[in-house]
Amino acid sequence: MILAIHAIPDPGDLAAFHDRIALLDWRDGRETAGAVAREVKRNEQAAMESPPGRALQEEITRSLADHPVIRAAAQPRRFSPLLISRTADGGHYGAHVDNALMGKGDKRIRTDLSFTLWLTPPGEYDGGELVIHTAGMTQEVKGEAGHLVLYPSGALHEVKPVTRGTRIVCVGWIESLIADAARREILFDLENLRASLRQQLTAQSAELLTLDKTIANLLRMWART
Repeated sequence: MILAIHAIPDPGDLAAFHDRIALLDWRDGRETAGAVAREVKRNEQAAMESPPGRALQEEITRSLADHPVIRAAAQPRRFSPLLISRTADGGHYGAHVDNALMGKGDKRIRTDLSFTLWLTPPGEYDGGELVIHTAGMTQEVKGEAGHLVLYPSGALHEVKPVTRGTRIVCVGWIESLIADAARREILFDLENLRASLRQQLTAQSAELLTLDKTIANLLRMWART
């Protein structure tokens, strides 16, 4: 499932993120790539260890973790540390697949879902489309600032060359409570149905109580805590 989400709707939040980004230092993006991806990665990565970097990481992670659609679609168990990527002057990221496991020790996570959060309006640069390759389909995405695309970490994907301007995005990974993608999609459908029925029925209606029970019991069966 590839899902587009308006993750940061408040322009004030985006402006605050850009204020922090202006304080960050940058390094070669190949330093954060795996052995294979390093060969096709041509961008810059922000150094997130500084106080502005840590604050930015906490603020974005909190916003994403609290978003109801992300919670319903991803069933997050843990988020990876976030990366801020800057691409310009023909920079790109060739076709690659994300590492299945990231981090070390108690911070090690299984990457079930990847996301790209656009921080630069699309009119400020040319190129830079995120291209996601899945079975029988290729999808190109160039989101508005504050929009996010959530997609399977096992999918081949790439970023086309940026031929004008500068593309700044936040990227990260989610380990889900529900490892199986088909089960996550079932739960997402049920959560959407529940949200719709709440507009029509009382909380104590037989239909909503049955749906509440079904979602809870499926989580008990499928969740890995």
